Amino acid sequence: MSAVLDGTLTYSNTVPRATVHRAAICEVFLTDSVRVAEDEYLIAAQLPRVHGFYGDNVTAPAAYDPLLLVEVFRQASIYVAHTYLGAPLDDKFIFVSGELDITDPEALRIGARPGHAVIRARQAGLKRRDGVVTGSSLDLVLSVDGGEAATMRTVCQWMPGAAWDRMRDKGRAALALAPARPHHTGRRVPAISVGRASGQNVVLAGVEVGHDELRTRVVVDQGNPALFDHPLDHIPGALIFEAFRQSAMYAARELFGLSLRSLLLTRVEADFTRFGEFELPTDCVVRVVESPAVDGVAFEIAMLQEDDRIARARLHLTRTRPIAGALENRFAYAATGV
Repeated sequence: MSAVLDGTLTYSNTVPRATVHRAAICEVFLTDSVRVAEDEYLIAAQLPRVHGFYGDNVTAPAAYDPLLLVEVFRQASIYVAHTYLGAPLDDKFIFVSGELDITDPEALRIGARPGHAVIRARQAGLKRRDGVVTGSSLDLVLSVDGGEAATMRTVCQWMPGAAWDRMRDKGRAALALAPARPHHTGRRVPAISVGRASGQNVVLAGVEVGHDELRTRVVVDQGNPALFDHPLDHIPGALIFEAFRQSAMYAARELFGLSLRSLLLTRVEADFTRFGEFELPTDCVVRVVESPAVDGVAFEIAMLQEDDRIARARLHLTRTRPIAGALENRFAYAATGV
């Protein structure tokens, strides 16, 4: 549970895998915690400088991936539920919504050693059923090596496995989905077109570009060891966040000629309205809500299965260095291929 030595959190070991719903030890980022008030906790996490999925972005200068922080926040939310709120380890979790803000991109710069993060988590609300806590809203603030980097609010709920199975069986029966089949994929877009270096981490295919919007087909690769650390019966939130980001990055490049090396995800508000099923084609419809300005560009994205929305997000991509307009970006892109 929590261990505090000389008033500080420790980084020598990870927390138990089961408390953050991970199978691989290398995918566990939390290391320690302590309860500092009835509704407040401090949680330690170590940020890896090298990671096959979260360390694969082309953004310069090199920085910790904002979606790595989303995963750290996700783990913190589950850990708090199991460790401090009494959620059984075999309960199933649903994430309802999440709002991430990168408050200081400079604090994400990768240094000479793995980043030591501290998350201050405050309980913003609890959901109860028959007197038992079954849900939590947390306000989280993450600092890296002493400097505040990001905030996030997470809303999640949990339930016993039997209740989960009944809910999933009912939902899948309504969609006439039985038995489970692999997700339809397709040929992936070039990695560089979504700000990635490795094609294994691309989650988009079949992009259709319009005047001020585009539609992307999502690739659900259950062989990706970071996105599918263990077997699941639905499309995970980490993949949904990544599909949102890659769709926004593709749109920024395709619609405005922006260089992906100079774009960083700094804000995302997402909510999840329905389970994403493996059998159904999954699309993202991307619309511009803020055209490129000095500080970046913003998009509204809906994730659809058979034209029914399963999730939505609003994302803001911020320029990491000043560039004098979209036309200049187009020339830079033509010259570098980025």
